[in-house]
Amino acid sequence: MKANWKPRWKPHALATPHSDQLQLRLRDKVVAIVDLADVPNGTEGKVLLANGFNWERYRVLFNNGIELGDLDGRNIAPIGRTAKRLAKTAARR
Repeated sequence: MKANWKPRWKPHALATPHSDQLQLRLRDKVVAIVDLADVPNGTEGKVLLANGFNWERYRVLFNNGIELGDLDGRNIAPIGRTAKRLAKTAARR
């Protein structure tokens, strides 16, 4: 892929991310910050899928073997290197 690659389509008008939304990548480590279905608060996991235009949401495989989707900053929080990367990004803004 070329370094100066640009999309060939116009972004959707509603594709503006919220200022407080998480910017996670695949395989980022997260922790549940609330009790979820079969996932207690404090359970760690990894991001399997990131999708969405206006609402960025994630599918996470938790360490207890449960996989849940449609999670965002209300349900999960970054930990470890992921938290450090996001903190650096926020400090630059």
